[in-house]
Amino acid sequence: MSAEQMSRLDRVDRSILRLLQQDGRASIRSVAERVHVSRANAYARISRMVEDGVIRGFTARVDHEKAGQGASAYITLKIVQNSWRTVREQLLELPGVAHIALVGGEFDVLLLVHTADNRALRELVLTRIQGIPQVLATQTLLVFEETDQVPPD
Repeated sequence: MSAEQMSRLDRVDRSILRLLQQDGRASIRSVAERVHVSRANAYARISRMVEDGVIRGFTARVDHEKAGQGASAYITLKIVQNSWRTVREQLLELPGVAHIALVGGEFDVLLLVHTADNRALRELVLTRIQGIPQVLATQTLLVFEETDQVPPD
């Protein structure tokens, strides 16, 4: 979100965003009541934020362990310079990839994955990811526990 978009979001918009992050299935009526605006106002605000790209979509928060994905890990990658687009396309095809970020620092890419178990995680890292020619090195950080947090006011 750009600084210009953030400046256009008022207190009510930010409250609506927080509510929708907690429950993306909340009804317009419920949102309107909780932020103390009319249903028409809440609907217009949500529609504007969707149209402006502030809200990129609505998703379900998944308990990965209950969904059969008992192993989660962040994987850092060092890649060949200027190969980001090629690597990103190959990573997008891998099973269990939840998030991909191009970052600055010691490594180039940060990847969040969810797999059935450690054996599947091992296969994903050692065979699939390290098999990408532009990947120079990986480091795997096992996730022991996760907590979702909605931004404060």
